[in-house]
Amino acid sequence: MVATTTSTSEGWSSRSAFILAAVGAAVGLGNIWRFPTLAGESGGGAFVIFYIACVFLLGLPLVLSEVFIGKAGQTDAVGSIRRVAAQSKASPSWAIFGGVGALAAFLIVSFYSVVAGWVLYYAGIMGGDLVQAILAGDPFRGALAGESQDQIQQRLSDMFASPGLLLGVHFVFMGLTLYIVARGVSSGIEKAATYLMPMFFVLLVGLVLYGAIEGDIGQAAAFLFTPDWSKLTPQVMNSALGQALFSLSLGVAGLITYGSYIKEGSGLGPTSALIAVADTCVALLAGLMIFPIVFAVGLDPAAGPTLVFQTLPFAFQTMPGGALFGFLFFVLILVAAVTSSISLLEVPTAWGIGERGWSRPKSALIFGGGAFLMGIACLLGYNVWADVRPLGFWSLFADTDILDTVDGFTGKVMLPVGALLTSIFIGWKADKNLLLTTTGLSPLAFGIWRFLIAWLCPLAVAIILATGLFPSILGT
Repeated sequence: MVATTTSTSEGWSSRSAFILAAVGAAVGLGNIWRFPTLAGESGGGAFVIFYIACVFLLGLPLVLSEVFIGKAGQTDAVGSIRRVAAQSKASPSWAIFGGVGALAAFLIVSFYSVVAGWVLYYAGIMGGDLVQAILAGDPFRGALAGESQDQIQQRLSDMFASPGLLLGVHFVFMGLTLYIVARGVSSGIEKAATYLMPMFFVLLVGLVLYGAIEGDIGQAAAFLFTPDWSKLTPQVMNSALGQALFSLSLGVAGLITYGSYIKEGSGLGPTSALIAVADTCVALLAGLMIFPIVFAVGLDPAAGPTLVFQTLPFAFQTMPGGALFGFLFFVLILVAAVTSSISLLEVPTAWGIGERGWSRPKSALIFGGGAFLMGIACLLGYNVWADVRPLGFWSLFADTDILDTVDGFTGKVMLPVGALLTSIFIGWKADKNLLLTTTGLSPLAFGIWRFLIAWLCPLAVAIILATGLFPSILGT
């Protein structure tokens, strides 16, 4: 028997605290790593422009929908959806998409911590290199002095081949995430966002300026913002659609959970817009940070997932101040990873508190510990269990290792399903008066939002889901 859902007494101290935490939830590896990777692979400008359109036509309506559910429900994702459904005289079964989101968040944080561990490892390498440069009296030398490009690239393979190293950095990162979540909303999550997000933006602007001065900012800007519409293929458009959802952390009930901690005020529209704008600006700035460096040293912008861990470390070696700015670059990514992992772990933790009546430390420990154990399986997929294919019977995942299988299943199936059900629920089932009074939108803005969420969002997300499950639709 499911425990009675209870409202949480926890809440944000201010609107700005919620915005910082929500932007921190959205800003993560999806902005700093995945967006530049996709932009590089997809030819730049056409992808970027279509992505921005997707954020505001699809992402923003879904952001507002998730925040609304949390604000109206005032408890965990499942309980909040159940309450909105009850007030809208809809079936309580709609709460299932809150459960899908909570499960997706749990699965994602398990492998997210592993990948963030890689960032932690590289931050340690670059930090050690900076210390050596300072001791040698040359703190503004290039990074990893004396190493060849092959040696720098080999570091990633060596890391993957070491289960102990991967386990160690995964343990440290997950431990930090669990500690912050266990401390609660005001003492843990809000305090972390209050310190980490200003630090993140200072580092980001500083690194963009560094790239503009030492790199080729003109070529990077032309690559990112000059569209070649011939490259806007169905595959590129689908990638942009998926990135808009992934980047804003939609479909994992994170913004529902964070929205439930809003105790006062009804101006959810401007707040949601600010979250979407800030997240998009971070993605664009990440491109303006990375691509000037890539172009300045003649490297391939379409290097793919190795861009951050192999291409850029070599680029920092050839640039003045590379030791310092290479270290700051990985610190920047690490900060973004922490703020996102906190929001991911908070979703199942809030479910344990609201649905099971567990204390916050107990719920955080259960789900954080479970995610840590699942992450061990993911990291072993790079070495000891390299031949394991968890969903090998499914052609879509026949050749993917453990981590990529969990990543692919959550990204291709669970996130689109969560976003699809959210859009249908808000667009067709939620009570109109409840929506109006809670969001505080003007009649015109409300009409536009309701149209987008009822018609455009379900169609677009259904396309993402269908093409993710059946790539042959796109000819791939």
